Amino acid sequence: PELIGQAFPYTPIANPRHMVPDWSFGIRDDSMQKWVDEARAKGAQVVVLLSHNGMDVDLKMASRVTGIDAIFGGHTHDGVPQPVAVKNAKGVTLVTNAGSNSKFLGVMDFDVRGGKVQSFKYRLLPVFSNLLAADPEMDALIKKVRAPYEAKLNETLAVTDDLLYRRGNFNGTWDQLLVDALMEVKGADAAFSPGFRWGTTLLPGDPITMERLMDQTAITYPQTTLTNMTGETIKTIMEDVADNL
Repeated sequence: PELIGQAFPYTPIANPRHMVPDWSFGIRDDSMQKWVDEARAKGAQVVVLLSHNGMDVDLKMASRVTGIDAIFGGHTHDGVPQPVAVKNAKGVTLVTNAGSNSKFLGVMDFDVRGGKVQSFKYRLLPVFSNLLAADPEMDALIKKVRAPYEAKLNETLAVTDDLLYRRGNFNGTWDQLLVDALMEVKGADAAFSPGFRWGTTLLPGDPITMERLMDQTAITYPQTTLTNMTGETIKTIMEDVADNL
C-alpha cells in the first residue's frame, strides 16, 4: 500500500501569510497524478490519499486524478456514513470524511487480490468518550496542565436560550452569536467570521462558560478589527470566500 498526503490548498488565504512565508500551496491535480503513477509503478496495490482539501475539492479531484483507491478527507469535518464512489477515466475512487474532534472513527477494510482492490467494507464508528476509560497517565497530565486555568475556564458568562451549534460552511447559531457580538462591541454595520464545523454544541439552558466560548474563538487568527470598507470591497471579499469553499 502507498499513502499520499495533501495539505490544505488555501492555507495562505485562510491563515495569516506570515505563518507560511516560504511555502506555496495548491490543488495541483497534475502533481497528484504524478505521485499516484509513481506509487503504482513501484508496485503499490492500494493507493490511499490522506487529504485536507475538504469534501467538495476531494470529490472533484477524485473525478480528475486516476489510480487512487480511496481518499480519507478532512478540513470540512463532514461525518460521511458511507463513502461516495466517484467515477474517473480509469475506474472509481472512494471519498469519505470522518467528522472532527474525535467524534467518529472511520474504518475501511480492503479485500486485495490479484494486485488490486476487489471490494471494501466501511464503517463510521461513533466514539462515546464518556464510555471509554481515560488513559491514567494522559488524564493526569491534562489535569496538571489545566489546573492553573480551571477556575477561569469554568466561569459562567451566560446561559443560552437556544441551541448553539456550528455545523455548516455558511452559518450556525454559534456563528450568529459571534458576529452579533462583534457588531455590538465594535459598533459595526456588518461582521465576518470564519464558517467552521467544530466545537461544542450547547442545548437550551446550558451555561456558556469561558471554555465553551474559547472552543469557538481560540484559533490561529483570533484578532478582531474594525475597518472602513466600500460595498465593492465587501463584494470582493465575499466572492473570494466563496471561491475557497
